[in-house]
Amino acid sequence: MPYNWKHTSENHASELTLWPHNSLPPKGFAAFILATFTLTTIPLSAMIGTFLFWGLLPFILLALAGMWYALRRNERDRRILEVLTVTPDNMHLVRHNPRGPAQEWECNTYWCRIEMHQKGGPVPNYVTLAGSGREVEIGAFLSEDERKALYSDLSDRVRKIAHP
Repeated sequence: MPYNWKHTSENHASELTLWPHNSLPPKGFAAFILATFTLTTIPLSAMIGTFLFWGLLPFILLALAGMWYALRRNERDRRILEVLTVTPDNMHLVRHNPRGPAQEWECNTYWCRIEMHQKGGPVPNYVTLAGSGREVEIGAFLSEDERKALYSDLSDRVRKIAHP
């Protein structure tokens, strides 16, 4: 699961950290780029020294550069981190976006509603936190099964903290 709970016993607080999956680690990225380069240059080896070689090489390098850019852009766009701090008195959610400022939400733990919208959200089983006149999403980048598990886990933890 791409989320983790930390519990501190001093003030009975819990901290939930959520992040999106990153299925391509740096070594996998390097291997993919190398394999793509190798497989695209194998047909060129028969054309070394011909005019056709110099005609095809820029297009192959352009395709490789496009692949490099797309994979790096995807990695940058997935640098999302959500941190939810739950205490008996307060809930505080901070979402660190890949571009732009962090977004914050705060609410009294007792009055917070954790809701899972089966339909009608941008994704199935959409999990939201409602309180202080606002409703905010949490874990929208998780898979459907992970959002179900998050909803169950989050509901249980908040209930235990808010109603000891």
